[in-house]
Amino acid sequence: MNVETITLGCRLNFAESETIARTAAPGEDWILVNSCAVTNEAVRQTRQAIRRAHRDRPSAQILVTGCAAELDASSFAAMPGVSRVVGNAEKLRVFATPRHPGLEPGPAFLGTAGARRIPGQARDDEWRDVMAPSGFHGHVRSFVAVQTGCDHRCTFCSIWQARGRSRSLPFELIRDATAREIDRGAKEIVLTGVDITDYEGGIGTLCRRLLAAEPRLRRLRLSSLDGVEMDDALFELIAGEPRLLPHFHLSLQAGDDLILKRMKRRHSRADAVRTIERIKRARPDATIGADLIAGFPTETEDMVMNSLKLLDDCDVIAAHIFPFSPRPDTPAARMPQLPRELVKARAARLRQAAAERRRRWLESLVGTRLSLLIENGGKGHADNFAPVILPAASRGETGLARITGCDGDRLTAVWA
Repeated sequence: MNVETITLGCRLNFAESETIARTAAPGEDWILVNSCAVTNEAVRQTRQAIRRAHRDRPSAQILVTGCAAELDASSFAAMPGVSRVVGNAEKLRVFATPRHPGLEPGPAFLGTAGARRIPGQARDDEWRDVMAPSGFHGHVRSFVAVQTGCDHRCTFCSIWQARGRSRSLPFELIRDATAREIDRGAKEIVLTGVDITDYEGGIGTLCRRLLAAEPRLRRLRLSSLDGVEMDDALFELIAGEPRLLPHFHLSLQAGDDLILKRMKRRHSRADAVRTIERIKRARPDATIGADLIAGFPTETEDMVMNSLKLLDDCDVIAAHIFPFSPRPDTPAARMPQLPRELVKARAARLRQAAAERRRRWLESLVGTRLSLLIENGGKGHADNFAPVILPAASRGETGLARITGCDGDRLTAVWA
């Protein structure tokens, strides 16, 4: 089976798409669209991707899965060219055959004709007795899923509805997936999930076990973290384990305490600052990324300033800024909304401030030496996740490089 993957959204989706494609057998022509529902814009982009795929390859069958499909299956099934819609709980089994131990074929799901059922809400048996989703096609950095779902109920978020409760994969599956990715040529592993800091037994303990079990794993990264769930074992690794790379992306969301309360976040502004200070004490060369939402309902100008100041207070050098998007069936969608133009303007303002901080940080690295991994086309990332161009380098090379300049949002370098 020839499967083209179109993946939107998070790193977990990328790992799942690669795993689904690997289970396919030769013979048919499919396009897999793994959808995202984190914002209304993500859903719009999913629909746009489906329309483009049908236009460009009208003979191909289109399978839609992921969070947007889970939350609104009927509307995706009605789109021209869509042959099947599969919920999150079944996506890993959709092309499964007896050649893949641990995977049992899934049932026939919703199509434009002859539907069996429409997936409506993620079931708790997702990932039961399956392999850990892993991979990132054509890259030397590979994602390995360790967890899915979320037990928290942030007022702006619908992902818990699409993914269900938090479930952790057994260590053995994660270890085996990591080994498979290294066998395929991966030089760096990124642990991913919906809420990886909620991993059963602690994310730090998982990392310690994985690094001990797989000595070939020389570069380990973590995807987005919830600061209130970072365990002592993780801080010990941050302080003393060089294979755990020193860039940490936190789900901060806002810099104002009242907005954080209305978001139903479990940390305060001071908690966020203390977490970053603890990371920096443990590893002075650590860099910080953050997710931030602009234009949340009831946000005032003073609240905006608190989020702007948080960039400095937490030394954020890689910010993902999202304009607030009222998702259906969420408490925040029922709160008093700000005008859309104001939301967009505040997001642009926050992005500009974040971009200026990032530019200053990149320029400060010129003349230094950084350890890096080359991914594709002479481009790669340093351990601190600074993007680097080294044209003469080959895919998969690692080593120490001297930073010679800053070209836009990338550093230029030569091997040291």
